[in-house]
Amino acid sequence: MKKHSKRRNLKFIAISSVIFWLSLHAVIGQSKELLVDRIIVKVDDYIVLKSDLEQTYLEYLSQGEVNSGALRCQVLENLVINKLLVAKAEIDSVIVLDEEVQNNLDQRMAYMISQIGSAKEIEAYYGKSLGQIEEELFDKVKEQKIIETMQRTITSDIKVTPSEVKQFFNKIPKDSLPYFSTEVQVGQLVMKPEPGAEQLGKVERQLLEIRGKILRGTETFENMARRYSEDPGSGSRGGQLPFYKRGELAPEFEESAMTMEVGELSMPVKSDFGYHLIELQERRGNTFRSRHILIIPKPSADDINVAENKLDSIRNLILDSLTTFRVAAKEFSADKETASNGGFYTGTDGSVRVSVEQLDPNIFFTVDTMSIGSLTKPLKFSMVDGTTAFRLIFYQDRIPPHQANLNDDYQKLAEYALNAKKGKLLDKWFEKAKGEVYVDVDPAYNYCDIMK
Repeated sequence: MKKHSKRRNLKFIAISSVIFWLSLHAVIGQSKELLVDRIIVKVDDYIVLKSDLEQTYLEYLSQGEVNSGALRCQVLENLVINKLLVAKAEIDSVIVLDEEVQNNLDQRMAYMISQIGSAKEIEAYYGKSLGQIEEELFDKVKEQKIIETMQRTITSDIKVTPSEVKQFFNKIPKDSLPYFSTEVQVGQLVMKPEPGAEQLGKVERQLLEIRGKILRGTETFENMARRYSEDPGSGSRGGQLPFYKRGELAPEFEESAMTMEVGELSMPVKSDFGYHLIELQERRGNTFRSRHILIIPKPSADDINVAENKLDSIRNLILDSLTTFRVAAKEFSADKETASNGGFYTGTDGSVRVSVEQLDPNIFFTVDTMSIGSLTKPLKFSMVDGTTAFRLIFYQDRIPPHQANLNDDYQKLAEYALNAKKGKLLDKWFEKAKGEVYVDVDPAYNYCDIMK
């Protein structure tokens, strides 16, 4: 146990991040090799399969970890801890709602679609509909959410003081201090073209035609949703949504759904996501179940030109010192994640210093041609959802490669110290939990000493 604990602390927090992508291949059955699978660990009513270990182990190897027996034991130990977290969550009545799981799964699937290209490509590759894929992944994603919730519950009160960060730094041998590669301070201000009145009217008319066909009985809601809905999560399920409570959906959607009669079909409802055709199916107090058809208006060529010109005007305001990049990004940028930081990208430690290796390649190659303090003209690019947008890139500063020190790298070192402190607490939690929950490890893996 002790010989692996130091490295396990670092992996324990991160291991759940690979579960979804492993599950996508494992659960759907796309493994190219047929393994003779078996249970290698039982944790109360939960199990770890040999395939779970091998797939997770291979994932870590693909991330650059060294192939070794110690790593395999570390991975197995983490899998056991994850099952312990799930088992203890059940004992301690820590609940993750199915609606929360479905929301998370929908977001993940939407991201995957944006990366691969289209829902049809995913369905063709796996030979299953998106609805079937989501159904097979649901339990895995729910388990991951339970693990994350338990981790947060256990470590929620952990903080580090400046003196603890200093002590942590001073304990690192001088020849083991981390070496940080080149970092930059780079910001973006994104302008997303908004569809004009002509495009909005076009979508409204399309939804009214769909509504008419459904009301006349010439088409079903399910068929129309599968054919036209642009919601990647519910479209393949005939527009079906789970139960939601107030505050969980777009206000306009909720207001319409909560004032409708069960079975009623709404007129087109506009929200930040697009236009919805909503059918209320059931209401229970402040919760409701519905289905919808979402169509997202697309900007015309004229709308795109308007966005580019508006962004160029904002650039001139910055260059004329009538506003600053940070203020303009917070006020105008369509990228909410960077806008909250004044347009600047942030590193894993939350600072506005980002390693060049972490930058999007398009950003990196743009910055590589810029001088410090310069601001680009509007640059066309594709957002994650595939829509065309424009952005200004501001190159504020460059930090050359260097060995870690408290003055320049306090935030990174504070993050390391916090994780180390959390790791110690999780070690103690594991020692206690494994005495409260039944754990049985296959003798073939006794060499890992997980339970000693």
